[in-house]
Amino acid sequence: MWYAIIGTDNANSLEARKSARPAHLARLQQLQDEGRMLLAGPFPAIDAEDPGPAGFSGSLIVAEFASLAEAESWAAADPYVAAGVYRETSVKPFRKVLP
Repeated sequence: MWYAIIGTDNANSLEARKSARPAHLARLQQLQDEGRMLLAGPFPAIDAEDPGPAGFSGSLIVAEFASLAEAESWAAADPYVAAGVYRETSVKPFRKVLP
């Protein structure tokens, strides 16, 4: 089943995000390589493609996991969690309808 993982950033976490990004992207690439990634990306903190020093307010990942528990475990092990980028994560079942 698909699961939406929503990470909400701590304030002033842009530098930690930049440092942990390579490890974070490597995990996402693994899901992509396994054909389990629907989409992933950050929420800019301002209305701009590149928010610059304003940074990001969080991220959305929609990926396939065998269970909610597996998705929650995967989310808890994210490098952004370990680096203190995310102040919280939420995992919800997701049903793709369109396209």
